[in-house]
Amino acid sequence: MITKYLNKIYFLLGIIFFFSACTDDLNVIPKDDDEFLSEEFYADATAYKQALAGVYGNLSITGPNGAGDSNLSGIDAGTSQYGRMIWYLQEFPTDEVIWSYENDPGPKEVQRNIWTPSNVFFRGAYGRIMFSVALANDFLRESTPEKLEERGHTSAVGSEIAAYRAEARLLRSLAYYHLMDLFGKAAFVTEADPVGTYQAPQYERAQLFEFIESELLAIDGDLVASKANEYARADKAVAWMILAKMYLNAEVYVGTDRYADCITQCDKIIGGGFSLASDWSLNFMADNHSNEAGLNEIIFPLISDGVVTQNYGPTTTIINGEVGSIEANAEELGAQGWGGALRVRKQFAEKFLNDNTTSNDDRNTLISEGREIDIVDVADRDSGYIITKFTNRTSTGAAGADPTFVDTDFPLFRLGDVYLMYAEAFVRGGGGSESQAVGYINDLRDRVSADQISANDLTLDFLIDERSRELHWESHRRQDLIRFGLFTGGNYNWAWKGNGANGIAIGNHMAVFPLPSESLAANPNLTQNAGY
Repeated sequence: MITKYLNKIYFLLGIIFFFSACTDDLNVIPKDDDEFLSEEFYADATAYKQALAGVYGNLSITGPNGAGDSNLSGIDAGTSQYGRMIWYLQEFPTDEVIWSYENDPGPKEVQRNIWTPSNVFFRGAYGRIMFSVALANDFLRESTPEKLEERGHTSAVGSEIAAYRAEARLLRSLAYYHLMDLFGKAAFVTEADPVGTYQAPQYERAQLFEFIESELLAIDGDLVASKANEYARADKAVAWMILAKMYLNAEVYVGTDRYADCITQCDKIIGGGFSLASDWSLNFMADNHSNEAGLNEIIFPLISDGVVTQNYGPTTTIINGEVGSIEANAEELGAQGWGGALRVRKQFAEKFLNDNTTSNDDRNTLISEGREIDIVDVADRDSGYIITKFTNRTSTGAAGADPTFVDTDFPLFRLGDVYLMYAEAFVRGGGGSESQAVGYINDLRDRVSADQISANDLTLDFLIDERSRELHWESHRRQDLIRFGLFTGGNYNWAWKGNGANGIAIGNHMAVFPLPSESLAANPNLTQNAGY
């Protein structure tokens, strides 16, 4: 198996090719206007793997000149990194996290649920995700059987190219999945469109759902078997995971109950060779690419390390942000820290504090000593509890290579979520086995020393809180709250929701974010979401 670090070298080699490719269909402008001579690049048969690595690389790297560089014009690296923007938009608007520095561009409006289409987070997220679409499209244009034959590479890469192309289609589907979830619509471009297509038609949620589903089903035969690919590359289980997430949320996305299909996909993943790491915390350590979690539980990570792929991605942000303003826990976390950038809201802390069944729960990494649970003033970094879920130290205690740019991969998809999805789909009427659903939850709770549950305990109210306890800060919370009917309206309020200190109701239109103003200006086929 290729090592994590060699993968990252491939990423660097590959992504250079794509920095100037087909950017008009993103409605963003790269800073480097140099044209790439594709025929010269593809003269070497090994270029196809490097080019595919470039598509993967966009999930981690933001520019050719180091962590602070962004190849998207007019926006900095911190607000244009793929995983970080997904994390921001799934976590900041919810009950799980507060960012202390509200003078930074973007966070105040998002975490107080008072955003507008001009917020820089939306531009960064939409632009970066559309860049993934563009990279995948370009790879698919350049890897057709006709192109291989023209270049004399049919025998050299013919046996591998089907899997490469399937991976590119999966990564494009992942990008459209994120656009569908966050924005509810997007410009739709495929490899069939000419390079330079910048006024692409708009696809609504139902169209995106249908396209993603059909793509993932179509490529199943060409993807590498579950757990058989190199680390951080997609296999069949990643496609099953995206489908499971879509089916679980299908009532939100398309108004259709697909819980039985969610169960089917979860069964396939669970039967695909994955198993829970013996220790929950192994999923969030600097060696999670090689410890039990990386080998058994993590289905698809976003990679990070302190040397080769330095980036301001989600784990660099989280771990530096976890270093408290008064705790002096930088050494413990293996990070220099950002002066108390991240804290948790009261309502999240109470998921552990108000439930006696989790009194010994290892997932409770709250630090409360010397702190008030309430955050009355967001700028007061000494108020509110902090957590230490993610760390830049390995399972043997060694620090990561760099105290700022961490070695910890972000577990975008892992088996713990699959167990919870199965249980929820069962409770929602999707079929499956009650004993299996209860057993999966108890497997999760057993490894963290939380009390076991019975079938009577397996309710939706329990599951939404258990998802927060198991998956907090893993980019699921906004989606979960929407699916449970708790995000918009006033059924559930949390500190600073709707810009109220104790939380107030927000409008139903806020279940999707607005398309960024810049994208609307560049493409007249795009229309703004209702309410904005």
